[in-house]
Amino acid sequence: MSAAPRPAGHLLPPLFEPPSTRAVYACRPALSRGRLYPEAESATRSCYQRDRDRIIHSAAFRRLKHKTQVFVQHEGDYYRTRLTHSLEVAQIARSVARLLSVDEDLAEAISLAHDLGHTPFGHAGEEALNAAASAIGGFDHNAHALRLVTRLEHRYAEFDGLNLTWETLEGLVKHNGPLVRAAAPAVLPAPISAFDARWPLELSGWPGLEAQVAAIADDIAYVNHDIDDALRAGLFSVDDLSAAPLAGPLAREVSERYGPLELGRFIGELVHRLISALIADLMNETRGRLSVASPGSPADLRNLGRPVAGLSAGMAQDLAQLKAFLLARMYRHPRVTGSMSAAKRVVVDLFTAFTGDPALLPSDWRDACAGAADPQTARVVRDYIAGMTDRFALLEHRRIFHIEIAL
Repeated sequence: MSAAPRPAGHLLPPLFEPPSTRAVYACRPALSRGRLYPEAESATRSCYQRDRDRIIHSAAFRRLKHKTQVFVQHEGDYYRTRLTHSLEVAQIARSVARLLSVDEDLAEAISLAHDLGHTPFGHAGEEALNAAASAIGGFDHNAHALRLVTRLEHRYAEFDGLNLTWETLEGLVKHNGPLVRAAAPAVLPAPISAFDARWPLELSGWPGLEAQVAAIADDIAYVNHDIDDALRAGLFSVDDLSAAPLAGPLAREVSERYGPLELGRFIGELVHRLISALIADLMNETRGRLSVASPGSPADLRNLGRPVAGLSAGMAQDLAQLKAFLLARMYRHPRVTGSMSAAKRVVVDLFTAFTGDPALLPSDWRDACAGAADPQTARVVRDYIAGMTDRFALLEHRRIFHIEIAL
């Protein structure tokens, strides 16, 4: 049982404040809104550095090593997993945060945490779990990430979760923008609405610039590494890519300059050009928006009512067209969709089995259940399945059903 929280937002003055050339609109460790459970801060690390370190040391982060990004885990050692994707997002976010003079450690922490809530088997697993759990509100990976870092991680004696700062939690929940809009009232996932009632995360506003940077770094990272993975997997060819939006001209540039290249060298040249082009546009557009808005503090930036970090209209359109190319040529490729159909079956079968017979669960999860027909049991099962890696889900399915599912 965790200790009862003292007033939310309380934070003892940090013993460590790194030297800074941060902009006035950057989040500053010394001005953090604090942690739900007050703690003495570190003598050697800022509060955002501690958040990053706690995320890296969490069980949920380690499990990302064996969670699908696009290809299931066993298909090859070169393809990305949720873990390698998160590391690439963090690298890009740190670089951009440094250029914008905002807090690199906060941007990194949000980047490393942004995929913690994903199920096994990528988006297919999430779709299957959302449908299976519809009677209890479905499943949302963003809400589950918040639940992981505030409830389900059990590393500390005095509280559940990781006790992250308000700014990291805000960025985790809102990095893609406001969750509540006056023009279109949203039904919030229960874990988010419950936590917000306890410690408001200002769900109707945009997050700090560090979180906005992390969100765009996510887009930049996954488009580039998905091109890399798809070419290595043979889902489309270099010639196919040369006709694609945004990446096509860069692919032709590499071919014209170097002639025929081994695939790894071609990918390296292409990806570095594409990332550079996207970051250059991001920096130019974001600096222009900052110049117009002239925020004097993180609060000013949050209250603008619009994002500050972003791509130009032309680049955003080009990126959307490149995503459409990847959707058609990669995400809907029979090699991908075929394995994902089988993966959905695994998730649904497990949910049905565990909710019907909680005795199949490990003892610590079984003890949290309240009977086969109780919604609490379904919530426990949802959390248990969401935390599985690809290979553990397959092992659990084989243990219960005594059949081998081929992905």
